[in-house]
Amino acid sequence: MQQRRLGKNGPMISPIGIGAMSFADFYGKTNEANSHSVLAAALDEGVTHIDTANIYGPLTSEQSIGTFLAKQGGQKNDLFSIATKAGIARDADTGRRYFDNSPAYLKAQLDASLSRMGVDHVDLFYVHRRDADTPIEEVADTLAGLVKSGKTRSFGFSEIAPSSLHRASRLHHVAAVQSEYSLSVRAPELGLTQATAALDTALVAFSPVGRSLLTDKPHDAAKAATMPFLKENPRFQEPNLSENIRLTAAFRDLAADLGISAAGLSIAWLLHQQDNVIPIPGTRSPAHLRELCAGARLALGESDLAAIEAVLPVGWAHGDRYSVGQWVGPERYC
Repeated sequence: MQQRRLGKNGPMISPIGIGAMSFADFYGKTNEANSHSVLAAALDEGVTHIDTANIYGPLTSEQSIGTFLAKQGGQKNDLFSIATKAGIARDADTGRRYFDNSPAYLKAQLDASLSRMGVDHVDLFYVHRRDADTPIEEVADTLAGLVKSGKTRSFGFSEIAPSSLHRASRLHHVAAVQSEYSLSVRAPELGLTQATAALDTALVAFSPVGRSLLTDKPHDAAKAATMPFLKENPRFQEPNLSENIRLTAAFRDLAADLGISAAGLSIAWLLHQQDNVIPIPGTRSPAHLRELCAGARLALGESDLAAIEAVLPVGWAHGDRYSVGQWVGPERYC
């Protein structure tokens, strides 16, 4: 796989990473052994980037990564480029979710993440959700201080608007912005792809296979109902789900004609959009990971890209990508 740079000054990494939200229970129950099998397969395939967060579990995703790295002995610091996140908190008494971008909170959470993973630094530390009451310039200063401390090599933001990226970038280089981006979510093309390219910022694309819609076996309603994150998601509720599965059938046929899985073709399409795009698919299956990596090795011609656009034109998906509750935090910009 041809490597890509994680931001202007960051390390060269594999063109796809592991989205380790799948190491927690957002999509149904899992366990540490399963997560370790995916990480082992990642090493075999040459995948060198892991993306995690303190709230994935909570804590269990980072813990699974830590126990896997501990088994690798002296090599553990050389195997993966690691990114983690903080900024989403819950009130211990009420369970209410809120956002905390304060210097004390972010420093404490980064320290705790490093401890859970058994490493002394990460390559990238994101603010998971912006606190709208804290100017992003202040948050960028806080994150730059963490870079100076040596505990993270760079910083980024998750789900911010292009305008926010420009504001933060006037003070410090923002290594990466994380956003949902795929053939089923094209909103980043209305400003974020352009802004990240102009600022030498990586665009890290989560859910690059449409939370299963862009795979050979999309989740049906019964399966989605067992997954805490999807059961409230409008795209996975009827009648939207049946229509989305129907509309992606031609894409699956096209992938088969090209000799690759639908998931692999989804990854290949993303990588052909811009050189700064780095998809981070989540998976619990080594076999599925190999399908995704095949997409990272696939060269597409102009006719292939046109054929993909023909079967999945912009705006094809039925239903919003988030529920009302899930939209609390991400910045809308179009």
